Amino acid sequence: MTHLLRFTFVLAAVPLAACATAGAVAPPQAPASPAAWSRPSGQADAPADDLSRWWERLGDPVLSETIEQALTASPDVRSALARLKQARAQRALAGANRLPSVSGSVSGSLSKRGESDATGSVSTGIDASWEPDVFGRLTAAVQAAEADLAATREDLRNAQVLLAAEVGVNYVDLRSFQERLRIAQANLATQAETLQLTEWRAQAGLVSSVDVEQARANLAQTRSQIPSLQTSIEQTEHRLAVLAGLAPTALKTRLEQPGPVPAPPDAIAVGIPAETLRQRPDVRAAEQQVVAATARLAQARAARYPSFSLRGSIGTDTVTGALTGGTSVIASLVGSAIQTIFDGGRIRQQIAIQDAAQEQAVVAYESAVLTALEEVENALVAIEKNRERIAALTTSVEASRNAASLARQQYQAGLADFQTVLDTERSVLSAEDSLANTQASRTTAVIQLYKALGGGWRS
Repeated sequence: MTHLLRFTFVLAAVPLAACATAGAVAPPQAPASPAAWSRPSGQADAPADDLSRWWERLGDPVLSETIEQALTASPDVRSALARLKQARAQRALAGANRLPSVSGSVSGSLSKRGESDATGSVSTGIDASWEPDVFGRLTAAVQAAEADLAATREDLRNAQVLLAAEVGVNYVDLRSFQERLRIAQANLATQAETLQLTEWRAQAGLVSSVDVEQARANLAQTRSQIPSLQTSIEQTEHRLAVLAGLAPTALKTRLEQPGPVPAPPDAIAVGIPAETLRQRPDVRAAEQQVVAATARLAQARAARYPSFSLRGSIGTDTVTGALTGGTSVIASLVGSAIQTIFDGGRIRQQIAIQDAAQEQAVVAYESAVLTALEEVENALVAIEKNRERIAALTTSVEASRNAASLARQQYQAGLADFQTVLDTERSVLSAEDSLANTQASRTTAVIQLYKALGGGWRS
């Protein structure tokens, strides 16, 4: 009995050794990032704006309402929430594996011989088992589960970032299509007046029927653009409804009334690259995946060492009867150690597998960092160049309208041919359509910048 107690105390003290073999897994070191962006927006030294609800900066209540509804009911967000619940349960399971397991049992029997000779027995017992985590295998499993949980939490936040940006881009597309439809319809009315003018002049013998046919062809060409724009409008409405977790036509009443493209702010304080890397959920998730892979590598390496277990039980056996009876107590305590002697290299290959998995996770983390930096730089370039393009197209639209007005006046006076009128009308339609499209592109670039900066999620 003395030797058994001594062995028990040794096993109970063994977990203290685990502290020396299973330490906390440090996150990976981020790749070097530039000190500042090449094209800063706003004040270069200003800290980044709070972008958790960036859509409110666009000043469009319909857009804000649609994004808020999507963040609540979108299937993508709900699926990410379910994965987070699963990761929490897996973390709890990994923690439970380090605790003792206790079970209880009760059994009974009754036998009878004749009318008065009856005996019975009742047995009760409690069994307990525990595996001391000597070399940190179970601790590494817990660390991996904790990192998986943190990565899943960041995946949820990243889903919110992506969803808000996608709703914003589709909403801008919708307003752009509606504005381009208005432009096409306005030009269609102007071209219809030109056709009527040429028909009158042809009836008066001032021009040939060639002018009439050219005007009719120009009108039909513009009219052909309208069904395409109407199709794009309805398809975008359907997409926005589905993103919000609704039936395709559920938002038609809210969205069918045309509205302007949301105007972006003049400047956005983007902070420094390091702030973006700390804010972006996909980068944070990739970082936690490296931590999880490192912990699983430690778990695989720990399989090379012995595993220990401690099992104990205590029970009672009560017997009743006419001739015999009494209660006996049975107790046992067993300690064991298991060491793999030969496994054909399975443990070694598991270590190699986890080592390669960790290397992949590190590369994926570095790729996420570089992608984040690239997306911000690309968005800043797009904002700047679209601003320059809008300035040029605004001048082009004004000049095209003046040229079209002068061409019509000169044509009525017989001072210009009809081809000049057609060319100027086409220029007006092209310039106005390009301006509307570029204005939408600029707002889209701002939304992409918000997304690249990691805006759109909150704890």
